Amino acid sequence: MQALVYGWLVGFLRLVTRFFFRTVEVVGHDHVPATGPVMFVGNHPNSLVDPVVISTTCPRRVSFAARDGLFSMPHLKPILWALGSVPIKRKQDHAGGANDNAEAFAAINALLARGGAFGIFPEGVSYTEPELQPLKTGAARMALSAMAEGTPVVIVPVGLSYRRKQHYRGRVLVQYGRPIALDASWLARWKKDPREAAHALTDAIDTAMRTLTINADDFDTLRVLDGVRRLYVPETRELSLADEAEISRRLVAHWKQKQGVPEVAQYYTDVAAYLALLDALDLSDWDLRKPISRWDWTRRIARHVVLLLVDVPLALPGLVLHLPILWGATRAGEMVLERDDVRATMRMMIATGSVLAIHATVGFAMLAWDPTPMGALRAVTTWLFLVTSGLAAIRVLEKQAVVRHGLRVLVRMLSLKGELEALRGQRDALRARLKPLIDAHLDPELPRIVPRPELPA
Repeated sequence: MQALVYGWLVGFLRLVTRFFFRTVEVVGHDHVPATGPVMFVGNHPNSLVDPVVISTTCPRRVSFAARDGLFSMPHLKPILWALGSVPIKRKQDHAGGANDNAEAFAAINALLARGGAFGIFPEGVSYTEPELQPLKTGAARMALSAMAEGTPVVIVPVGLSYRRKQHYRGRVLVQYGRPIALDASWLARWKKDPREAAHALTDAIDTAMRTLTINADDFDTLRVLDGVRRLYVPETRELSLADEAEISRRLVAHWKQKQGVPEVAQYYTDVAAYLALLDALDLSDWDLRKPISRWDWTRRIARHVVLLLVDVPLALPGLVLHLPILWGATRAGEMVLERDDVRATMRMMIATGSVLAIHATVGFAMLAWDPTPMGALRAVTTWLFLVTSGLAAIRVLEKQAVVRHGLRVLVRMLSLKGELEALRGQRDALRARLKPLIDAHLDPELPRIVPRPELPA
């Protein structure tokens, strides 16, 4: 029963997030194991929105740790139950009292032993600062404790980057990082000195999360520089998480120093254009490394035609009806709350509740006006139309750039094979331009993470 309710709730929340955010971009799904015990560890910049974003973008069913105080709130308790949340007692919430989490650890170990997936935010609290906060050792202790009981846990770091998180229709980048597999050496360290092993694993988790949470000036800069990093690292080289984090930090630091240099600025512009073209064609950098099937090509074209011929006309009533509601929710969040990390949660709840209330009011009003079977049919039909129009409005808002250049994008999709070859050539050219840029602007005394001979000529 709980699994069925979870599926319904996550499906509903997926619609809510698509409505609330203009874009939810996901990177690294290939890093998520399809089966087996997994612990997701993420940064926590946006209160209750963070577990919603992970739950609705992760290909696995994820149960989260939540502070025990939330379970005493009547409006949240059913949702936490449906999501399979585990109550955690935080020291700061139980000063001078009991904060034993033995029962919670046992529940988490049982979940992982069944091959389930568990999510936790090791910082322990939501925050508004731009940098990752110091991590608590709880996540590491949970993983090592489960491993000591014979459960081979894999830890997957998750980075959440919000642009304009205090505003409606902001954007979210969700990055699933390379897994940390706990081998026999970790188990030996845990048996020898649990405290030292927990701190060491926490440091490893911190390194992995910092790789995914490097903060640039804005979302677009972060995304473009991440594209530069992917172009920079040879496909045949396997980098450590520490090296990936160092490359990201160097890119951010060098961009801040060198963005006024014409050739650096031009390269940034060209990479941004390359990524924008990939977006318009619904492709990723990874797609250029493999052939595309005829089925995938057909599916992409059909989806674009539906967007232009069905979604755009259907979206107009939804835009007229729902935009005032969302504006009111935004104003209410600003008036009631001061913290940016909880404003988004409040706005999401107000907007969702308002939309559901208006849809229900319209349906019941029509039914009260005409209680006949035909009236009931009209009420249900109107309600379904409102929901469908709202979903179409979300899709159109998400794909504004594609809609504006709809026919041009369609023509390019029809010749996708040629476009892929052109994009591969563009990608190779961008990679080749990196070597002279690095030679010209990188401090020669700075140790190279990728040796110069491995860079494309």
